[in-house]
Amino acid sequence: MPNKITTEEFKTKVTESKLLSLVKFKTQWSGACQIVEPFYKELSLTYRGVANFFIVDTEHDNSLAERFGIIELPTILLFKNGTVVDHTTGLTSKQLLIEKIEQALSENTDEQIN
Repeated sequence: MPNKITTEEFKTKVTESKLLSLVKFKTQWSGACQIVEPFYKELSLTYRGVANFFIVDTEHDNSLAERFGIIELPTILLFKNGTVVDHTTGLTSKQLLIEKIEQALSENTDEQIN
């Protein structure tokens, strides 16, 4: 299941993680966030041990959203080796998110360095 993450935990849980990390920025009042929630949870179980899934509730902790320039919710950032490698914004399909996860997992780590 996705874990809520705070600004203080971000470095150790996302930036320093060896696993692919997905960070979903959301609010409770957003209809699109509510639609994405069930399959985001489902994918966190499907990819357990391969990818970490986190949630940032922007109503309670907005500093990470500001740091990454998040203006549309939900936004899901995919991090690999501490770097954003892909993202989705707004109402996203489960299939699109699976494709982005699979793409990020299949990419060679050395290719991420620019």
